[in-house]
Amino acid sequence: MALKIRLARGGSKKRPFYSVVVADSRMPRDGRFIEKIGTYDPRLPRDSDARVKIDGAKAADWIKKGAKPTDRVARFLNQITLDGADAPIYARAARMNPIKGEPGEKAKERLEEKKEKEAARKEAEAEAKAAAKAAKKADAEAATAAAEEAEPASEPEAAAETEAEA
Repeated sequence: MALKIRLARGGSKKRPFYSVVVADSRMPRDGRFIEKIGTYDPRLPRDSDARVKIDGAKAADWIKKGAKPTDRVARFLNQITLDGADAPIYARAARMNPIKGEPGEKAKERLEEKKEKEAARKEAEAEAKAAAKAAKKADAEAATAAAEEAEPASEPEAAAETEAEA
């Protein structure tokens, strides 16, 4: 008989609650089990002590008898140590699948489009700033030219006034 340490779902709709059970692998998920060794409430915060409650001694006994934990239960057992022991109850090897974390083709296309739009927006901003600088420079040049035109006209009038006084 192949034994599994796995989760059996309980709770109502949209409110999951799991029991950690030892069961024959041929039994259905929520069906007959041999022993209940803990609970798991995924709705509680990750740092809560009540989120995962597993009797470590019972779990260790069942592992010694040949029970294999499922991936999720193995994660829980990897964090539990018995009193006086340094190693966890079940040492779970970390998996390495770099392709799994990679985005799909459509997501990559969306990222490229987003980058292109961002580059076009930055380019438009740079052009707008350059145009604003050019307009500001042209306005400054026009103002200095107008001031220069106004100054020579006022000088002859000032010279005529000084001659009339003399």
